[in-house]
Amino acid sequence: MSAASTRSLPFSTYLEYDAMGLASLVQCGEVSAAELLNTALERTAEVNPTINAVVGLCEASAREQLRQGLPEGALSGVPFLLKDLFIDLEGTPTTSGSRFLQHNVARHDSVVAHRYRQAGLLMFGKTHSSEFGASGTSETQLFGATRNPWDLRLSAGGSSGGSAAAVAAGITPIANASDAAGSIRIPASYCGLFGLKPTRGRVPLGPIRFEGASGLATVHAITRSVRDSAALLDAVDGSASGDLYGAPAKSRPYLQEAAMDPPPLRIAVAALTFNNTHTSPDCLSAMNDAAQLCTELGHQVEVVQPQLELDRFQHALGVLLDSAAAAGVQQLQRVLGRKAQLAEFERNTWAAAERGARLLATDLLAARDSMYALHQQMARFMTSCDVVLSPTLGLDHFEIGTLCASLPEADIREESARIIAYTALYNFTGQPAMSVPLYWTADDLPVGVMFSARFADEATLFRLAGQLERARPWFHRLPASTRHASS
Repeated sequence: MSAASTRSLPFSTYLEYDAMGLASLVQCGEVSAAELLNTALERTAEVNPTINAVVGLCEASAREQLRQGLPEGALSGVPFLLKDLFIDLEGTPTTSGSRFLQHNVARHDSVVAHRYRQAGLLMFGKTHSSEFGASGTSETQLFGATRNPWDLRLSAGGSSGGSAAAVAAGITPIANASDAAGSIRIPASYCGLFGLKPTRGRVPLGPIRFEGASGLATVHAITRSVRDSAALLDAVDGSASGDLYGAPAKSRPYLQEAAMDPPPLRIAVAALTFNNTHTSPDCLSAMNDAAQLCTELGHQVEVVQPQLELDRFQHALGVLLDSAAAAGVQQLQRVLGRKAQLAEFERNTWAAAERGARLLATDLLAARDSMYALHQQMARFMTSCDVVLSPTLGLDHFEIGTLCASLPEADIREESARIIAYTALYNFTGQPAMSVPLYWTADDLPVGVMFSARFADEATLFRLAGQLERARPWFHRLPASTRHASS
């Protein structure tokens, strides 16, 4: 290997740029994509033994991308991480955090991974997820616990906790994530990052899956900057051949939207949870602070709560998640050609699959009817406002081990419900929603706030996020361990 191919960009310089900034360095010849990859790998080797964010390296695949040559694009040459949950990269393991799949190797690229390749992103590793994405913390019996770079005693959240921890630790400024009940927004909030869940059908999940958990799940990313999130969504959005449905087409590139301030918006502040759990004081303080900032920016802010059939929503959410667990285990048995065993799964995953197996087809159809009813209720509510503001989470930071999925469900049920007390609603309705890092506690821990828009209106969210980022920049607000590593 030549000396040129082993060089890396100094970490202190690497940390100063978002993904688009790093790509621009490559485009103008100041640095090579290989140097960026080397820096990302060096940082992974340095910090991952402590935070346990990356559960597998795909360095050979990334080197092969370099050898073949990278396409041009706003993100070309940037090191990138895939969440180890149903996203396949040919020739690399996809375990979904489960011992049942620990030897599973992907035979093809997922559609979204193929689009990442086309965007020139260098996919060099897989990040930790809870088993099958079913928990608000990234702690598995297969890989252990992902720790939050802001405080190593704390969880980075889940299920995309590995991606969030990797970005907060400076391994890469952008990482793939997915969200079926809040799994992008939850770890983004806990790790002080920007996380947007797109509209249902905006990003294809194929070719094996046409939707996740009856439409609850979608895929995007966790980033340090708003424009990176916008540029990545521009690169991958749009239905693929054979998809059953797709989100309505955007009017213009999201990258353009993020650079423009929105007109004065009608913002509804919804402080109450959607599952009758209580909210931590810091989470409410973050919401109130964001409401004040939005008022100062010229938006019309009013406290108003959507009137929804919450009992129907809660029951249907359980049915959809449990049926997805049962169907998922059955599908994996067919694919792998062997019967699943309790010892290969975490306690709560197996319990959900057992509950799902007892459901009737009529139970699932009734849950889908409830989903449709809630769509209608929220659509009517959104005629009187442009955006809904709430806390991202009902539960503030918690220590590793508190919500581990191997614990009995009864021990973690209430606090688990508080984690998704705001986020899960928008998986049900399919609306886009984002967690924005605008608030830090007295002991310097980040707390996100959530903004949600009408179905298919990511444009408004990107405009608002860009405005908030310019008004109160967060890009350089990083954990002390990350800042010190660059000095």
